[in-house]
Amino acid sequence: MVREFSFGFGFRRIDNSKSLDPDRQPRPVARSIAVMLAITGLMALPAMRLAQLQLVEGEENSQRADKNRIRLVPIPSNRGAIFDRNSKFLAGTRLTRSVYLWPGEQSREQWQITAAKLSPILNIPTAQIIRKLEVATAHEERNIAISQQVTPDVFISLKERGAEFPGVEVRAESTRYYPQRELASHLIGHIGEVTPEEIQTNSEYRLRMKIGKEGVEAAANDILSGTWGARLIEVNALGQEIGELEEISPIGGDTVELTLDLKLQRTAEKALGPRRGAVVVLGANTGEVLTMASYPRFDPNIFTKPVSEGGWEDIQGKENPFVNRALQGYPPGSTFKIVTSAAAMGSGHYSPYSMLNTYPYIWVGGIRFNEHGGASYGYIGFREALAYSSNSFFYQLGLGVGVDEIYKWSRRLGLGGVDLDVLGISTSYNGIIPNPDLKQELYGDYWYGGDTVNMSIGQGMVLCTPLELAKMAAAIGNGGYRVKPHLLASNTNTPLTAPEPVGLSPEAVATIAEGMTDVVRYGTASFLGDGSIPLSAGKTGTSEAGYGQKSHSVYVGFAPAYKPEIAIAVVVENGGYGSVSAAPIAQQVYQTYFNK
Repeated sequence: MVREFSFGFGFRRIDNSKSLDPDRQPRPVARSIAVMLAITGLMALPAMRLAQLQLVEGEENSQRADKNRIRLVPIPSNRGAIFDRNSKFLAGTRLTRSVYLWPGEQSREQWQITAAKLSPILNIPTAQIIRKLEVATAHEERNIAISQQVTPDVFISLKERGAEFPGVEVRAESTRYYPQRELASHLIGHIGEVTPEEIQTNSEYRLRMKIGKEGVEAAANDILSGTWGARLIEVNALGQEIGELEEISPIGGDTVELTLDLKLQRTAEKALGPRRGAVVVLGANTGEVLTMASYPRFDPNIFTKPVSEGGWEDIQGKENPFVNRALQGYPPGSTFKIVTSAAAMGSGHYSPYSMLNTYPYIWVGGIRFNEHGGASYGYIGFREALAYSSNSFFYQLGLGVGVDEIYKWSRRLGLGGVDLDVLGISTSYNGIIPNPDLKQELYGDYWYGGDTVNMSIGQGMVLCTPLELAKMAAAIGNGGYRVKPHLLASNTNTPLTAPEPVGLSPEAVATIAEGMTDVVRYGTASFLGDGSIPLSAGKTGTSEAGYGQKSHSVYVGFAPAYKPEIAIAVVVENGGYGSVSAAPIAQQVYQTYFNK
């Protein structure tokens, strides 16, 4: 035994022999250590989680909190208005009320409940709302428009019941509006939602943004669209706005003034009626497009809200209302005799005073080509040939000058897709001015004399658009200058649209113009000289349609006959003789213009 001192109240005996036995270690000490380690570990877990949240995931969580607290609300810019030449309103904006959803503010299960509650209020199927949310989530959109034309009552009700619909926002906006509805719809065009492909090519575009898709809306989109703004707002847990952090005001688009004369357009569309075809009226000296009517038409207001696939098929129908027939190619018929006259005199093969004998028919390559009316007109010159529309006269001219000259003078007079780049709406050329190379390319066949004969009277492969035919008429009326049709008033009387001389001598131009005037004086459109309008000049045409179909009715002209102000072209599909369907439409347009 060993005795040693111990601090306390006296001496204490310590048995060292017991302490050396490992099986006799005091158990309370081990338990204390284990408990202390466990407590320390438990205390470290929250600290480690806190460090992860603040240090590792801090920025991400901060952004997530901001997304729940802060909203970036885009503010669409007011699209610029479109006016006609007399400041008549063609397109603008008006107040609308919209409902938006914020996908990130509810779970998928919660959105199912919200969508079911919204469905009867907005009259939109629940599945459609959910589908829009899924698309928005896939594209990482922060908000999505569910309805952009809710009634005032629904708008007020949703505003008052905001607490029932977390993540739902209702706000007043503006939408495109076309007060004239179908009138001039092919020219004005329409808007539509930007596509993902368009977003990739333009960094300023955003999903759901409305841009011009056709017509002036598309061609002048950069002028009309303006610049969107945005509001940075703070919301509470219910998604209700509690404060504004920042605002970038939108910049409205500029207005666009067209050369279009709305009153003349209305007359042309009414005169054309429910017949497929087109009417084009140009400023004879400037190329201003005063009228461009096409039937059937469409109402551009239908594109201010989403159109379903079924709805699109109903709109499209069998009539193809979105085809602008003023830019569609038609066989010009006898109106093309103006070109053949120009080629004959412009090439130098004939003079303005040349005369030819006419025949009931001629034979070329074993094929019989008949005279207009079936009888000879005798020995006549250009003026009489145009007035009576003698086929055999122009057959001989065509064979005399050849296809290359006719092709050359077609383009000089504005046919063949010339000057379309200044029109003011995007279009592709839908006409054909044929030549041997083109026939070989299209049909793998040679050019024959019969092809030249057909071409000389505007048949065969020849296709001209009503716009081109009006341009051709203007070139004869204004003394031999090819005008450049355009729709934007800002382009009038500028170098871009300056008329260009076609290269005909004044005598040749005057001869054709007098022949066209004789058409009205005593020829195939003599009823136009009834005194209701100033004396005009023109040319009728009856062109071949498809097999078994009635011929197309065509008329071109200018007025007054001396010092003309306007030029016109009319095509009525399957309308028969040019003097029966097309020319009366021209007369009504003239009456409106000269009674202005």
